[in-house]
Amino acid sequence: MLLQRTDQGLYCPQGDFHVDPWEPVPRAVVTHAHSDHARWGCDSYLAAAPGEEVLRARLGPGARIRTAGWGERVTINGVTVSLHPAGHILGSAQVRIEHAGEVAVVSGDYKLEPDATCAPFEPVRCNLFVTESTFGLPIYRWPPQAEVFAQVNAWWRANQELGRTSIVTAWALGKAQRLLAGLDPEIAPILAHGAVLKFVEPYRRAGVVMPRVEYAGAEQAKAYRGQAMVIAPPGAIESTWLRKFEPAATAFASGWMQVRGIRRRRALDAGFVLSDHADWDDLLTAVRATEAECVWVTHGYTGPVVRWLREQGLEATAVATHWEGDDDAEGGDEGAVTS
Repeated sequence: MLLQRTDQGLYCPQGDFHVDPWEPVPRAVVTHAHSDHARWGCDSYLAAAPGEEVLRARLGPGARIRTAGWGERVTINGVTVSLHPAGHILGSAQVRIEHAGEVAVVSGDYKLEPDATCAPFEPVRCNLFVTESTFGLPIYRWPPQAEVFAQVNAWWRANQELGRTSIVTAWALGKAQRLLAGLDPEIAPILAHGAVLKFVEPYRRAGVVMPRVEYAGAEQAKAYRGQAMVIAPPGAIESTWLRKFEPAATAFASGWMQVRGIRRRRALDAGFVLSDHADWDDLLTAVRATEAECVWVTHGYTGPVVRWLREQGLEATAVATHWEGDDDAEGGDEGAVTS
């Protein structure tokens, strides 16, 4: 077996490396820069070249990071590793592992609908496929992103008419930049919280088109009161930071907004169903595209996905993880709404 489940996460014994380890290890291959996949303290990292700058921003300048281009074959102790687009955030990768005629793919987090901020998902054939299941229930089916961005821009215009600043919260790395790329900059100035802003320039340098974005400070809040759109991490609106923008309308962009009760519990004015994870239909589509005989399901609603796959005749197993959700609102993924 190419992969084993250990106390440090998924481990390839033939190559002596971990994929997205939960704790510091000698050799880590990481799918992307979110904190529940790229942990600080490993001796060395292998990651996709397009995500190098955001990964360094998360791990610090001292991290030993080796990068590889899409599909480039890297040999680690006789095991061939290559990285393929996952479509989650900038530089997000699926890790393909090949040895002695067997192929395993660890998908990390992924979505199938292409967007302007990262390379689109690429199906990779394998014997063993490790899939997330963050939104692994049939109730989670995403509307087209163009429709969601139209809703966001219309909400922004409506708030302007009422003299309210618009504030949309989203995870600072990935979702926030996707939102920025979908906003209409002709409406009014766009501001961003510092946790969001630090990743905007790395996206620009990677070739992603971003609108003009200013820092969401007190001066800008006063100058553009009742007009601006502000993008911030979720925790920001639960602090005194919000006061300088009042009167304001608040919203959250996440797949969890498919469930209206969550929006009510968070006392939001609006919720936009925009996820960087695959929905139910796309999870099943992705698994079928791999032609894998064995599927490990992790990170989310594992039970329903495992049951469905077994009904299709596949060997499917739920695999526990330390990270069932986001552990850091300044750049983790959207696995929890409580951060």
